[in-house]
Amino acid sequence: MKVVLAFSGGLDTSYCAMYLSKKLGYEVHAVTVNTGGFGSEEKKCLEEKAFSLGVASYRFLDELPQFYEKGVKYLLFGNVLKNSTYPLSVSAERVFQAVAIAKYANEIAADAIAHGSTGAGNDQIRFDLIFQTICPEKVIITPIRDQQLSREAEIDFLKANGVDGDWEKAKYSINQGLWGTSVGGKETLTSNQYLPDQAFPSQLEKEGVETMKIGFEKGEPSSLNGESMEAVSVIQRINDRGAKYAIGRDIHVGDTIIGIKGRVGFEAPGALILIKSHHALEKHVLSKNQLKLKDQLAAWYGDLMHEGQYLDPVMRDIEHFLESSQQHVTGTVDVHLAPYRFYVEGIESKYDLMQSSFGQYGEMNSAWTGADAKGFVKILANQMKILNSISHD
Repeated sequence: MKVVLAFSGGLDTSYCAMYLSKKLGYEVHAVTVNTGGFGSEEKKCLEEKAFSLGVASYRFLDELPQFYEKGVKYLLFGNVLKNSTYPLSVSAERVFQAVAIAKYANEIAADAIAHGSTGAGNDQIRFDLIFQTICPEKVIITPIRDQQLSREAEIDFLKANGVDGDWEKAKYSINQGLWGTSVGGKETLTSNQYLPDQAFPSQLEKEGVETMKIGFEKGEPSSLNGESMEAVSVIQRINDRGAKYAIGRDIHVGDTIIGIKGRVGFEAPGALILIKSHHALEKHVLSKNQLKLKDQLAAWYGDLMHEGQYLDPVMRDIEHFLESSQQHVTGTVDVHLAPYRFYVEGIESKYDLMQSSFGQYGEMNSAWTGADAKGFVKILANQMKILNSISHD
């Protein structure tokens, strides 16, 4: 049987590669989808590792431009934070990885697709849902889920088959990408324990403070400290800079697709800094009703992305609205960086609605008189006055 295996090189997919190829004798074609977590050195190591585990072929698919253009961009336009905390780092990545893997499986006429998801998380749903949509005729194989394996059992199997590794590090499940890195371990299985410093991929390297100037053009990151560059490069540089200050760490608690509560740690300096900066700029340049409607549609967009419903056409509908809302979201945002924290200092934009001749909040009105204000308030109060006059409770 020809099987395409979604291969990240982590513990779960390493187990799958060896189990499927050497234990079951399948013809395994490993494929890694890059959504921002792998560089050229990692690519080489992944290929060597895949072949050492018995695969028949290995393919590296670079989906980073696609991931930004068709996913991250809209998450930023919507300022999407799941439960006001999590920037959907891995949630969104899995969707684009699944689409790329399904198309590759069709391309090489594979009989089946395998992935290393457990039976207790969201990823199994995202992968299976997209595989069943794009290539419904292919068998889906999930050794970790089907055998209900613990991480310790996987490590024991690989050790018994002569595989060396940093097993202490393997106690934490780390998924790194453009929009952030998720971290899962024994602490995130509890409700009261926080992840230790060493569990996070980046450690504090910088002391002191600095100001970063982020430029936006129609909602997209377009420059950093005055240097123009592609949006992906801006995100990568902010990730690197923010990580040195240990910015962007948190733990997200939410409702999983399968109906249980879930807890996961993450490190996402680029996503959190950009979302906060973008949102600050929007509050200056968008109308009250644009902001209100955007919040509602962005919440729907984030929930559907989180649940793997990316192929639903309603996602394209929401994307059209989000893109339309960004026409005046152009300007620069100054962000203060310090160890473990950041904040927005302020914005500059030619579309800034505060910089108008109509008035300054709390100081001076230029477009109406005191009498106008009194009349406005009197009419505004009518409904409450009527309600109050007939209600005695």
